[in-house]
Amino acid sequence: MAAKEKMEAVLNVALRVPSIMLLDVLYRWDVSSFFQQIQRSSLNNNPLFQYKYLALNMHYVGYILSVVLLTLPRQYLVQLYLYFLTALLLYAGHQISRDYVRSELESAYEGPMYLEPLSMNRFTTALIGQLVVCTLCSCVMKTKQIWLFSAHMLPLLARLCLVPLETIVIINKFAMIFTGLEVLYFLGSNLLVPYNLAKSAYRELVQVVEVYGLLALGMSLWNQLVVPVLFMVFWLVLFALQIYSYFSTRDQPASRERLLFLFLTSIAECCSTPYSLLGLVFTVSFVALGVLTLCKFYLQGYRAFMNDPAMNRGMTEGVTLLILAVQTGLIELQVVHRAFLLSIILFIVVASILQSMLEIADPIVLALGASRDKSLWKHFRAVSLCLFLLIFPAYMAYMICQFFHMDFWLLIIISSSILTSLQVLGTLFIYVLFMVEEFRKEPVENMDDVIYYVNGTYRLLEFLVALCVVAYGVSETIFGEWTVMGSMIIFIHSYYNVWLRAQLGWKSFLLRRDAVNKIKSLPLATKEQLEKHNDICAICYQDMKSAVITPCSHFFHAGCLKKWLYVQETCPLCHCHLKNSSQFPGSGTEPAPQPRAGAEQNAVRQEGTQPAPQPRAGAEENAGRQEGTQPAPQPRVGAEENAGRQEGTQPAPQPRAGAEENAVRQEGTVPPDQEHPRGTGMEEGSRDNNECIASRSGSQEGTYEPME
Repeated sequence: MAAKEKMEAVLNVALRVPSIMLLDVLYRWDVSSFFQQIQRSSLNNNPLFQYKYLALNMHYVGYILSVVLLTLPRQYLVQLYLYFLTALLLYAGHQISRDYVRSELESAYEGPMYLEPLSMNRFTTALIGQLVVCTLCSCVMKTKQIWLFSAHMLPLLARLCLVPLETIVIINKFAMIFTGLEVLYFLGSNLLVPYNLAKSAYRELVQVVEVYGLLALGMSLWNQLVVPVLFMVFWLVLFALQIYSYFSTRDQPASRERLLFLFLTSIAECCSTPYSLLGLVFTVSFVALGVLTLCKFYLQGYRAFMNDPAMNRGMTEGVTLLILAVQTGLIELQVVHRAFLLSIILFIVVASILQSMLEIADPIVLALGASRDKSLWKHFRAVSLCLFLLIFPAYMAYMICQFFHMDFWLLIIISSSILTSLQVLGTLFIYVLFMVEEFRKEPVENMDDVIYYVNGTYRLLEFLVALCVVAYGVSETIFGEWTVMGSMIIFIHSYYNVWLRAQLGWKSFLLRRDAVNKIKSLPLATKEQLEKHNDICAICYQDMKSAVITPCSHFFHAGCLKKWLYVQETCPLCHCHLKNSSQFPGSGTEPAPQPRAGAEQNAVRQEGTQPAPQPRAGAEENAGRQEGTQPAPQPRVGAEENAGRQEGTQPAPQPRAGAEENAVRQEGTVPPDQEHPRGTGMEEGSRDNNECIASRSGSQEGTYEPME
């Protein structure tokens, strides 16, 4: 079944290629110059060439037939090609009969064939050819009435019956007329088929447009015709024919420079019409797709297809080529000028492919450096690809400087190549830092700042190059020749490559500045507070030798919290909005007292009875696992405890007193309110620090357990 579907897909593309080639030929055909050549030749007296407007109308009819063949459904297209193949076979059969009759007239032998070996050989050869033609016609038309395709065998039968040669000539002409009448009868009997087909197609198109709209119709035709693959195959056929025509007329082998010039001129010859230009665009897109797929496969192996089945489509490179070709008027140029301009455009496309390869390789290489993967083969593939992306753009820039006269567009290509090499250097530098961090077994200080500065330097250079391109385009538009396409390209380039990049870079800078200011405004934890806290950082899960204290009394590494603040402005644990300490009430005072590490307990009871709290120094416990009930989650030190009851009531935050407890009951019973014992050590200012937690717990009043 899969083989049948593949065969149908191949036929769907192969049978539509001739229609695009016919469109390409009709576009190249100049009717006026054609008739001028006819008037100078001996065909001027031919009645077929007397009426110019008739030929012009036939030119437009050819366009219509080509479009119909291009959009015809596959089953009708296959049937049409079978009819055409049958007509060719019938023509071949009559051609065999005609050659046989001519050879018999030349030999002038009218006796029995078995007496003349040459005559017998001619008859046998012609008979075998005629039988093959009849059999093929019967198989193609799927009929057992083989006599319908046997009219061209009449001259052979006449010769077998020893009919005179002059009569055989008349019989041959009669056979041709009979076959022509058969074809006319077949066409007449199916005359309404195109009309009915067009009528049903129009009805379906109207229904699709009414129900789904024009966009759905366009997408359906795009998928049905397989437009990218179709135009790519069409262009490859044109290119192969161009190369074949060149080598068929050359006897001596060409040099390397000659081959390069041949390659460029052949590509230039194959993009002289809009159809061939679209074919080149889709071919470049598929080549870019293949290169990017191979790049990802080289880095990740078969996992590249499992993790990212969509892959990079390579359309960016194709669209770049199309825009540059339309902007520069590539089709209207002569072949030599077109080849020169096309070489520059292809350099730009290659630079874009290299940039896309770097976009694929950069996160994979950095993730490999940070993942502590010890596979040498993976590291070799990553580093080797980076070295290729470092050396090849520089080599391409050197070759451009050697073979081309420098102008602005070539300067843009060289700048893009140099920027690619610089970005690869930055990626390798960060990768080396990751590997050094791995061998030292200690984190490198300010690693995120180094990464930000490396990437920021490249983005700044890239922004400056884009700004120069816009400035040059605006100057050309103002002082040079103004075009609508050029103005649109400058506007799009200004928006995407200048405005959006500047906006993104400025936003990133503001986020980092705000994060740094917030980290600087937070108080540093003292050695005594860290010993009393005795916990790990909730972000990186590493021990804390130094930490900052948030307004909600949580401890974090300064670097870890700064990375968190690049993304969110809330506490990682309680999600309170982190303000600068100058904006928070009581920020000038000492931070809220921290509970002793290991003195937190969550007592979970199923029956609702309240036991006396059992504090234990130096260990955290989750008590009360009865009949599959889950204990309440243990919060980190410095956060207010959330005592959740299964019946939907939310408790208020619990006071801290050396041993902090949350009584979580399943039945939702709440004991009478009790006053805080004076020996708990709660300060009046601690409520200010706990306002953000209390607002999340859902109630200001709760049940406080007296501490022993």
